[in-house]
Amino acid sequence: MKKSRFSEEQIIGFLRQAEAGMTIPELCRSGGFSQATFYKWRAKYGGMQVSDAQRLCELESENATPAALWGYPETATTPHPWPVHSTPA
Repeated sequence: MKKSRFSEEQIIGFLRQAEAGMTIPELCRSGGFSQATFYKWRAKYGGMQVSDAQRLCELESENATPAALWGYPETATTPHPWPVHSTPA
């Protein structure tokens, strides 16, 4: 996944500016991002504090590789060593 140009602190700052009364099109122009990005951020980070957002990113990075956490060195993209057959109905 592509890394964002903006940190969690900056994103939450933009969301707070919108809550304070700045219009969304004006905020997007001054920040250099699209309105779709703003609404995506609001859905993800709305109502969070900076510490909450940082914890969310830590959890997302931990969950990105669950196989490694469970002790399996293989990833989900490696093929099975044996063929997988469906059971007849």
